[in-house]
Amino acid sequence: MSGLSVLLAGGGTAGHVAPLLSTADCLRRRDLATRVLALGTTEGLESRLVPQRGYELAVVPRVPLPRRPSPDLLRLPGRLRAAVLAAERAIERIDADVVVGFGGYVATPAYLAARRRRVPVVVHEQNSLPGIANRLGARLTPHVAVTFEGTPLRGAVHVGMPLRAEIRELAAAPDRELRRRAAREELGLDPARPTLLVTGGSLGAQRLNEVLGSAARELLATGAQVLHVSGRGKTVPLPELDPGRYRGQYVVRDYVDAMHLAYAAADLVACRSGAGTVSELTALGLPAVYVPLPIGNGEQRRNAEPVVRAGGGLLVEDAALDADWVRRELLPLLGSPQRLQEAAAVAARFGVHDGDERLADLVERAAAGGGAGA
Repeated sequence: MSGLSVLLAGGGTAGHVAPLLSTADCLRRRDLATRVLALGTTEGLESRLVPQRGYELAVVPRVPLPRRPSPDLLRLPGRLRAAVLAAERAIERIDADVVVGFGGYVATPAYLAARRRRVPVVVHEQNSLPGIANRLGARLTPHVAVTFEGTPLRGAVHVGMPLRAEIRELAAAPDRELRRRAAREELGLDPARPTLLVTGGSLGAQRLNEVLGSAARELLATGAQVLHVSGRGKTVPLPELDPGRYRGQYVVRDYVDAMHLAYAAADLVACRSGAGTVSELTALGLPAVYVPLPIGNGEQRRNAEPVVRAGGGLLVEDAALDADWVRRELLPLLGSPQRLQEAAAVAARFGVHDGDERLADLVERAAAGGGAGA
């Protein structure tokens, strides 16, 4: 299909913006004549990340959808009307053949504007438990894609997560062991030592910092080393470590620009279980200790449960992560090369490497079919 015109709506968090950008890149790889316009807000990450990637951003007012009665509920109709009108102007500006929504504040006005303009809609839901915007969007179109099988949206097809190019390339690399050693060297680690990566994402996770940092001696006593990405402004309370025995074996960085290098270096990851994290780790065949974020509607737990049930890692609630749990559950896994290898093989069975291509197929089919959907 030549000259496809696509409006991509999603913003606020990296969980929405990252798959949007990966999908845009995929559509442009298929046909350089494809026109892409992203719809976002001035407050979200998209205001910085979309232009950095070379795509144009059309701005709509931010419209939070209140989950309970509040003064914001009274202001919702006026705010939503303004946002829908702004989304309609974006559709007109690019003469969109299809609108693709990734959830969040931006998606609802985009779906409603597309409905009014009779432009086909594609919905992509990242989490295993869908948000309000995508539950609405799924009612307006037969073209619904999900990251995780079993996500409760009508007519959904499983496409996986559109992944970053660095993750796709690493997942496909035939020389993973060579890359593992090279990544460890680049990050200042011992290239021959098994490695635990601890990360709470770009903002860090203080619970992981405190519990795993405090367990540093026991973690290192397994023979492993630790790369701990604390998050900017976060601290890791490390005990005093014998420099003669443990020098350079527990490395703390507040941020790592090239997270694919950290993944390449790791044998096991301790992390939150956002949809992007679970998708990237399974695509790379990395077992993980998942610690779901203790707020929200429980989607992070649901994201990780299938791979954990199958044996591809461990799952522990934030409040239950303590020194006893580390000794009882994490240390035996970290200290067993066989268990790590078996868990890695299970995790890899859940990985989807071509989520961007699968979603792009659906986008092209929706555009070719025309109409606003059901």
